[in-house]
Amino acid sequence: MSEAEVSQDISIDAFWNALYIDGEWVTPGDRDTLDVTNPTNGETISQVPAATAEDVDDAYEAAVEAQTQWAETTPDERAAVVRRTADLIDEHETAIREILAVESGAAKPRQDIEHGGTVTFVHDAASFAFRAAGGHSQSKIPGKENIVQKEPAGVVGVISPWNVPLKLSIRAVAPAIALGNSVVLKPAEETSISGGLLLARLFEKAGLPDGVLNVVPGKGSEAGDRTAAHPDSDVIAFTGSTPVGQLVGQNAVDHFAFPALELGGNNPHVVLEDADLDQAVAAGTFGSFWNQGQVCISINRHLVHESIYDEYVERLTARAAELKMGDPADDDVVIGPIINEEQRDEMMGYLEATLEQGATLETGGEADGLFVEPTVLSDVTNEMAAACNEHFGPFAPVIPFGDDETAVELANATEYGLAASVHSEDRGRARDVADQIDAGMVHVNDQTVNVEPHVPFGGMKNSGMGRYNGKWIIDEFTETKWTSVQREPRDYPF
Repeated sequence: MSEAEVSQDISIDAFWNALYIDGEWVTPGDRDTLDVTNPTNGETISQVPAATAEDVDDAYEAAVEAQTQWAETTPDERAAVVRRTADLIDEHETAIREILAVESGAAKPRQDIEHGGTVTFVHDAASFAFRAAGGHSQSKIPGKENIVQKEPAGVVGVISPWNVPLKLSIRAVAPAIALGNSVVLKPAEETSISGGLLLARLFEKAGLPDGVLNVVPGKGSEAGDRTAAHPDSDVIAFTGSTPVGQLVGQNAVDHFAFPALELGGNNPHVVLEDADLDQAVAAGTFGSFWNQGQVCISINRHLVHESIYDEYVERLTARAAELKMGDPADDDVVIGPIINEEQRDEMMGYLEATLEQGATLETGGEADGLFVEPTVLSDVTNEMAAACNEHFGPFAPVIPFGDDETAVELANATEYGLAASVHSEDRGRARDVADQIDAGMVHVNDQTVNVEPHVPFGGMKNSGMGRYNGKWIIDEFTETKWTSVQREPRDYPF
């Protein structure tokens, strides 16, 4: 299919039924196709080809061929393409918001953060072309100069999730491209457009050379596995669940690709007895229910001091009951649909088990199709199903504790270590508690859903390895090279 037919239209109704390999939009032919479904009403809005392992091979071949020349372009040229992409995301804001709403059930609060945050991230990524700095080191050998350089890693394979698809795809794609790498992107099946093909169209419109970005939507069992295990990948950037991430990491290291893995979380929101309760509840409401709780850094557990426990539960319940649920295309809707039946059934299973284990349902608890009510649970212990698992839903289990030491023990009693938050009017005390929590990101007097492009994003323990953003992602998407120059004759011992 020609560029004129597909590349200039950015809308949910545009033609998306193609792979994007080596600058060409490849139509399905005899390939299987994936339905792109609106989770709000179950309607099929488009189809995309299911890339085969051979398609992934073709994408890597194109990426390898394009990368050398792309790396030789000036930093200014690379930065300009990335900046133009950010401008296009801004220019097409209305259409992109509609795509996010229709394909992934994004209500306005998520659209606001995903669109605005994506623009900011891409502009920041453009600067990476000039920030991949090396340096000079002294030598113990007379007349020797030591030069440390940062060079592109090569080909970056990106496997992205469905929950915040545009932002979580582009946070890997844009830095990789700015730093002189080429990319093979395999988006989640549920969000093949917003997490994949949309990026292809944006970067194409921005003037990215053929082959530097290749997009292969498809099934994880075929396109995903081949992307992770491909011998031509130099870095594999994966965002998703811990069990899948472990498999992706194993596939990557088998051929010595660097695994950049951002995985699951079981994030505590710790409220000490001297907290500003209005702020703690407001933060807890946002952190639990933004995007229906479908985000790795959402609040999974509310740990609240026993002296304020009842009042906290009462206030959180009132706030949750007020949240409007419905079509994410409506501006006043906060709670949209769950992405699919599998996710809904898993989270509802955790809820049912938690109630059977003795928790009290304060509000919510019902599902209507893919719509799950904002739910608050009291009388919860750390061992109950909705607390010990990453429930990934609009659930707020509230757990009491008696002292700071117990709060830290509860917060750390999980295999995960992604994010946490601590509330206290004594900021020094809150910082003391925060410093004892085993998490890659801890926020004092705030909630866990925080991302900024210039600070490190990632977790400890089973929440992954490596860090996104700023100088940290530059290190992961480049190779460090030492070159020494002997500027005067050297004496050797023989």
